[in-house]
Amino acid sequence: MVDTAALVEDLRAEQEDLAALLRGSDPADWSRPTPAPGWSIADQVAHLAFFDGSALTAVTDPEGFAAVLEAALADPEGYVDSAAAPLTALPPGALLDRWVTASAALRAALLDASAGTRVPWFGPPMSVPSKATARLMETWAHGQDVADALGVTRAATDRLRHVVHLALRTRSYSYLVRGLPEPGEEVRVELTGPGGDTWRMGPEGAGAVVRGDAEQFCLVLTRRRHPDDTGLEAEGPAAREWLEVGQTYAGGPGAGRRPGQFPQG
Repeated sequence: MVDTAALVEDLRAEQEDLAALLRGSDPADWSRPTPAPGWSIADQVAHLAFFDGSALTAVTDPEGFAAVLEAALADPEGYVDSAAAPLTALPPGALLDRWVTASAALRAALLDASAGTRVPWFGPPMSVPSKATARLMETWAHGQDVADALGVTRAATDRLRHVVHLALRTRSYSYLVRGLPEPGEEVRVELTGPGGDTWRMGPEGAGAVVRGDAEQFCLVLTRRRHPDDTGLEAEGPAAREWLEVGQTYAGGPGAGRRPGQFPQG
């Protein structure tokens, strides 16, 4: 059984780590471009603030969230940018406060949600633990964009285990959003965690396996690094294909990162 309180605590730690990084930055840096085409650091924070707020509405007011979903369906290509645009215009300090407040309220709502609650979202409805995992992944992935823009390296943590689990659960979805046939072959992972231990996940006996560093795997599956810029090893065509098309988030895959954009040191 999933320990929701422990999962929300990991979400809190991920969000507070990013908030600390942002507080330590120069407000002038918030206009810096990030590796996501057209997105500045301010855009990244506004995205998190808006969608943490949307997640709060989804947990506490499903009927109110229906209006959010209707607006998104009316503008599927532009909604992600247009919805967060008013927040991007805020001064950096005010925007950071908005996100911190929204994320804290979301964590409280996740802890208060009744067992068995199904949270509506832009994709299929999800459980409370799945929603917490998804927000942790989003915080970590957009935090990577911020770190890349600032030229800093973040310390990897065991919280990445949640991102790996999510990557496995969303493998079929990655194909669906690209209009590709659902993969017929199972894949497992054997990854080295930040502490040096091995994380083995996925079906035992699967013929296709991804091996390597857990952080690099998470960077690839959140499309923050191209697989060619990592030391990941893919055993079997299905494993390599997953590294090329996989994504952990709802919506279109986006442009991802180019080969050679972040070469290994």
